[in-house]
Amino acid sequence: MTVTNGNGTSNGHRTSRRTLPCGIYAPTMTFFDPDTEDLDIPTIKKHAERLAQAGLAGLVTLGSNGEAVHCTRKEKLEITKATREALDAAGFTETPIIVGTTEGSVRGTIELSELAEKAGGDYVLLLPPSYFRAQMDEEAIYNYFTAVADGSPLPLILYNYPGAVSGIDMDSDLLIKLAEHPNIVGTKFTCGNTGKLTRVALATDAKTPWAEGSGYMAFGGMCDFTVQTLASGGSGIIAGGANVMPKVCVKVWNLYAEGKTEEAIALQKVLSKGDWFLTKAAIAGTKSAIQSYFGYGGFPRRPLKRLDRERVEYIREGIKEVMEWEKKL
Repeated sequence: MTVTNGNGTSNGHRTSRRTLPCGIYAPTMTFFDPDTEDLDIPTIKKHAERLAQAGLAGLVTLGSNGEAVHCTRKEKLEITKATREALDAAGFTETPIIVGTTEGSVRGTIELSELAEKAGGDYVLLLPPSYFRAQMDEEAIYNYFTAVADGSPLPLILYNYPGAVSGIDMDSDLLIKLAEHPNIVGTKFTCGNTGKLTRVALATDAKTPWAEGSGYMAFGGMCDFTVQTLASGGSGIIAGGANVMPKVCVKVWNLYAEGKTEEAIALQKVLSKGDWFLTKAAIAGTKSAIQSYFGYGGFPRRPLKRLDRERVEYIREGIKEVMEWEKKL
């Protein structure tokens, strides 16, 4: 079921795992019982299956959209295990799972990465440490990632998301330097900086739809710059919007990859317009959109607020055009 991708670790762990194809990935939502806030495992599984059937290249559990900061370690493992079970049961045995395993310390992150492997994860997605922000200079960040990469059984994808880590924004020089580690195999650019993505993709000979490259993955972090990511030499998109309109995201990607540039750009405009309503309303808004159009979704865990009816309707109407496309595909 697994295949060797050449990016295995050298610390005694397995070197054979599911590959990361180019394409669209969704950082999956974590669903909760609306009354108890307990995990809703059946809905988590249902959602994973729907996304895979829509043509996504892979899934990410416990990213920002997955409310990782609201989940216990036990819950994180249950979510990843349920996602793997759902994919396998639906026949998507080769669909990879990337797991968010960021913890404050090197030791904790390695431990959670080890547990993530046992739960069915193939790769890990890691933010830079930020709690002690004043002490997190470039050297500290570099040392953190290389130490985790040395000890993790799963390859690392770096997560550059300044908004989640007190403004830490890793530049292209640091990312390129970190890419030299054999167990660091990609970066997610939620910073939205396509110039940075271009430089890293070029320096790492990143995988693209037109060439396998080195296997390094340069991921755009939002679906509203899918075409721009491809034009910059990117490998894929990890985007919250793919939870709601996965088929449109895949269509934009495929059109551009097939050389149908004008069609891709036209549909990208529709996608970007709709995705803004989700981006602006964040997790609660994305869940409300899923509820409006697919009949499930619910609410985020507290302390995140629930949206009022007026806001829910505003989002539903705001994404109407892109969801009409979603239904047609």
